[in-house]
Amino acid sequence: MPATSLNSGKLYRAQASLPRLPIPTLEETCATYLKSVRPLVNDADYEKTVRAVEEFKRPGGKGEELQKRLIAHDQTKSNSWLIDWWNSYAYMAYRDPVVVWVNYFFCFVDNKKLLNKPAARAAELITGAMEFRKLVVSEELEPDTARKAPLCSEQYRYLFNSTRIPKLPEDITRNSDPAKNNHIAVIRHNQFYILELVVDGRQLSTKEIESQLLKIYQLAGNTKDIAVGAFTTQDRDSWAKIRENLLAVSPKNQASLDKIETAAFVVCLDDAKPVTYEQRSHKCWVGDGKNRFFDKSFQFIIFDNGVAGFNGEHSMMDATPTSRLCDWVLDSLAKGTINHGTASASAALSAPKKLEFELTPALKEEVQVAEKKFAELVGQHDLQVAVFEGYGKNLIKKFGCSPDAYAQMAIQLAYYKTYGVCRATYESAQTKKYAYGRTETGRSVSVESVAWVKAMQDASLSAQTKGELGRKAIASQSSYMALAVDGKGVDRHLLGLRLLLKPGEEKPSIFTDPSYALSSHWNLSTSQISSEYYNGYGWGEVVADGYGCAYMVNNNVLQFNLVSKFLQNDVMKYNLLEALREMRVVFEATAPPPKAKL
Repeated sequence: MPATSLNSGKLYRAQASLPRLPIPTLEETCATYLKSVRPLVNDADYEKTVRAVEEFKRPGGKGEELQKRLIAHDQTKSNSWLIDWWNSYAYMAYRDPVVVWVNYFFCFVDNKKLLNKPAARAAELITGAMEFRKLVVSEELEPDTARKAPLCSEQYRYLFNSTRIPKLPEDITRNSDPAKNNHIAVIRHNQFYILELVVDGRQLSTKEIESQLLKIYQLAGNTKDIAVGAFTTQDRDSWAKIRENLLAVSPKNQASLDKIETAAFVVCLDDAKPVTYEQRSHKCWVGDGKNRFFDKSFQFIIFDNGVAGFNGEHSMMDATPTSRLCDWVLDSLAKGTINHGTASASAALSAPKKLEFELTPALKEEVQVAEKKFAELVGQHDLQVAVFEGYGKNLIKKFGCSPDAYAQMAIQLAYYKTYGVCRATYESAQTKKYAYGRTETGRSVSVESVAWVKAMQDASLSAQTKGELGRKAIASQSSYMALAVDGKGVDRHLLGLRLLLKPGEEKPSIFTDPSYALSSHWNLSTSQISSEYYNGYGWGEVVADGYGCAYMVNNNVLQFNLVSKFLQNDVMKYNLLEALREMRVVFEATAPPPKAKL
């Protein structure tokens, strides 16, 4: 978004007063690191790790030198010591396809009144998103908060009219002025149409948008175009080269790409009719790879049976702003607080314009290559959804437990049931209490969690004993997450220290020690986003032998999305459901007595 005064509106009013992302002390990080490694390795390997850490942190040692470099680096930055590194290292310099590993999805609870009415469903979502966009652009949106304290709003600058652009050696972001770009790109049967949402200074009503969408359905017909959108499923280097070729072929291609990239967002009108949780999730996650433009900051996806969802590009935004957008839109629609506008009696709206692409034989061949690669990549993956309707957040709170930590322990127990071992687990912890904060790693496996999962498999132990051990495991997980949210996890700090090694400089043994790679090899990559308006949320795994495990802790339902390269998703799914049933017994046995009513 174009730069505005950082303090001119509600959304950014706290930016100048937010503290900077801290740099933990070497002693803090080393102590926390050892604690996180201990449950993952045997005694001999742990002793080797202890020696590497002691060497790293000794006075006058390499760790102290790197720490000084990091502090000096921080002093050269006006925003954050980490943000530029992180955006590059984790996202823009990442060269694998954004699908299946980077982009993520939400599935929306159905609007029963609009089943089999996809144009009407899409129109209300578009109107809702444009209303939210007004709040963002005018800066009237209240900032996100945690315990009533404002969080960083920087990521909202990339929510609308934003696109990731493939470049060599590193991608860039293109932000366009929302005041000058009030159109959206609509894709149907691989054909791109531009729908102008503001005509003669007036935003179209929901009914008018629906009418325009119906024209797109009619114009697109039953013929599918060559899928230019499939290019966005390619690895970033290939797509960067293809895009340059595409632009060089014809001014039409340049004009068409420009319209897509400057659009407020993308709406995908799919001809599929998903029903089950797995079908919905799979279609919102990857679809067929053709009727999409995965580089766009976000896409709404509406299917021919009125089912709907969302796909988000992760590079400059985490899921908190996009989930707030979706939850706000769905909640406002459900409560009838959205202004749907009134159609103008005199307005004769021009049909949406189809974007034209001129493709050489070589570019047409590249489309086929992209489609084939995508099909092969998706074909290597299994997605399953575990929906547990026995209880949810409401009951977990009555147990006196953190709902998030409880869900994390369910994942730990299910993995142990499946594999007989505990492995490194990543949980996303947002650090937006700091200026330009994004995420830190919550390391969920602890000595306490390992003791608990083993106890849960021991039939000789009482429910009381298991519950007490479980509460210690939950307390340990919550304690680490609190550190991570405070910017005092170990992974970002160690990354910063490692990035400051000079070319040719010998790596300290803490980084070559096998425990370093083992403890950050995320066999379980997890994160929670919860909304009563979602019935799906997820993404892919981050290591070949791991799971992407997104989860929702709603009032009366817990839901887990499992993606892996056909590891044992069906067994993990069964074990998650079994774990939650078993956990109820042990945590009810140790639940605090209900508070007496005054």
